[in-house]
Amino acid sequence: MSDSADLMNVAAARELHDGDVCLVGVGPPNLAANLARHTHAPNCRLVYESGAIDAKPHRLPLSIGDDDLAATATAVVSVPEMFNYWVGAGRIDIGFLGAAQIDRFGNINTTVIGDHEHPTTRLPGAGGAPEIAANAGRVIVIVKQSLRTFVERVDFITSVGFGPTGRERQAPGAGPTLVITDHGVLEPDPQTNELTLTRLHPSVTVEQARAATGWELKVADSIEIVPPPTAHELDVLRRLRAREVIHA
Repeated sequence: MSDSADLMNVAAARELHDGDVCLVGVGPPNLAANLARHTHAPNCRLVYESGAIDAKPHRLPLSIGDDDLAATATAVVSVPEMFNYWVGAGRIDIGFLGAAQIDRFGNINTTVIGDHEHPTTRLPGAGGAPEIAANAGRVIVIVKQSLRTFVERVDFITSVGFGPTGRERQAPGAGPTLVITDHGVLEPDPQTNELTLTRLHPSVTVEQARAATGWELKVADSIEIVPPPTAHELDVLRRLRAREVIHA
């Protein structure tokens, strides 16, 4: 039996292909990337902001500073080298990101809720997310869908997405190619760049997705249903959450 978090994590993991170089964040992106490596993409290269290159952790890392990352990496580099030589140079195929707020054009806020000078909530901040969002070949956002998160206008743009006229002057990367939620999958419209619902998880309706979105959600003419998680995917996911040792 799978819950909404399982559907979101499995759908995200399936987007990672064997051989991809993936920059992994904490939280759901960390779980999704490691699920991919232990199922269908054993040769994907996991890169962490802390400088671990081609990490092959035996259990789910607790953070980007987990010692299992350094112990299993092909190389460990400095943070400046990571962002200048790997991220900035376009060597990252996929960047996984989370979000506290996201708008219809994929702009992400992880800095503050409310006014920047006098916020109601101060969030963890940018970290490496702005560089990842700007430079990765593909950016996949993993976030639960709610009115609190999917807002008409983000309170602060931490990581750039699209605008109505594109992002050519803002960043060289492809931008947020997918937003994967516990309701389904959104993709930018080729003409307007607006996030559009293209896939739904099993048993989720378009009406539920619209009710969890703070703007008038655009829906594709033809909606696909995401295949449910397999027994193997759910088993590996459970073992990762339990931080069991898993050998490739």
